[in-house]
Amino acid sequence: MVCSKEIQEKIVQILALASAPGNGATWADKLFTCTYALPAGSLGLSVKEAADPDAAHAYLQELQRSTAGAAPIEGLANLGFPAFQTPASAVFVKDNFVLTVDAAALPEPLGPHQVTRAAFAYQVATTVLACWSE
Repeated sequence: MVCSKEIQEKIVQILALASAPGNGATWADKLFTCTYALPAGSLGLSVKEAADPDAAHAYLQELQRSTAGAAPIEGLANLGFPAFQTPASAVFVKDNFVLTVDAAALPEPLGPHQVTRAAFAYQVATTVLACWSE
């Protein structure tokens, strides 16, 4: 899903790109990674598959503890999922999967609407989550 046409289209829409960005995917140690080559830098999306929802929550908690600038996403913004955000990323847990959108390699602000890297990462993450629920 993180390398899907829907995600490419959302990136094109948010950044007003002339064409869909290329991407490359890898799979190792139950971690699927998709890296988008954007004109201004790269955007990384990854999904860690855990053994069960409890293991996914534990993975999220450890990631949050070890990530500088991590703060919980709370209230309606977390869409009912455990989540945290940094100034350049968004991380959500759904079922036994942990989704990370990392925009740290991009400049700030982004696109014609001058969004922050954090806002961009959140928009892309919520698009992936919406596709997961279909």
